[in-house]
Amino acid sequence: MDYHINESEYRLMDILWDVQPVNSMELAGLCREQLGWKKSTTYTILRNLGEKQILRNENAVVQALVSRGEIQKQESRDFLRKKFRGSLPAFIAAFLQEEKLTKQEAEELQELINQASEGEEA
Repeated sequence: MDYHINESEYRLMDILWDVQPVNSMELAGLCREQLGWKKSTTYTILRNLGEKQILRNENAVVQALVSRGEIQKQESRDFLRKKFRGSLPAFIAAFLQEEKLTKQEAEELQELINQASEGEEA
């Protein structure tokens, strides 16, 4: 399933994933503290996310229906497709033009590559 959420929706979900299940009033308070939002803003975004079936708000208890990982995976695919024609190597090359990896980061990436490509060896 495709999950398309905007930046504000993601910011609310980021809080929700850490505290769920949570009372909607408590969530509105957290959004006020962490994001500077009015209660009406939080409730509008809650309604939008409920309509997209990304969260459930029943009896004033809010619970995510979609995990952080699922949203991040979708957002990552969309980003690669839009900005790099779906090419992960093109993204990494662009990133590494300005950034340097630590030895540990390079080892972690190599391990991820090894795990992802194991299924292709036969």
